[in-house]
Amino acid sequence: MPYIAPERRPLYDDAIAALAAAIDAETPGGDINYIVTRLVAHWIRKRGLSYGVLADAVGVMETAKLELYRRVAVPYEDRKIEENGEVYGDLPTDSTQR
Repeated sequence: MPYIAPERRPLYDDAIAALAAAIDAETPGGDINYIVTRLVAHWIRKRGLSYGVLADAVGVMETAKLELYRRVAVPYEDRKIEENGEVYGDLPTDSTQR
């Protein structure tokens, strides 16, 4: 999860801000994929290629994806359900059990 201790955040925040300044609304998704891939590849090289390191890298990427979905996509989709109505009919979903 991305919730590291507040005292560790300054180790990365300036570099992240500099990189973020190069990204705008027109930046293609492929460019973001490139950035993430290069960071993870660098981390793998630093640690040494092994099954455990690869499992850690895949786990980091998967949990980052899931946390984005949980924290950002789900609330967005819930708002869209409220705005536009349910599409799953009588199938049981969290949104129909409110």
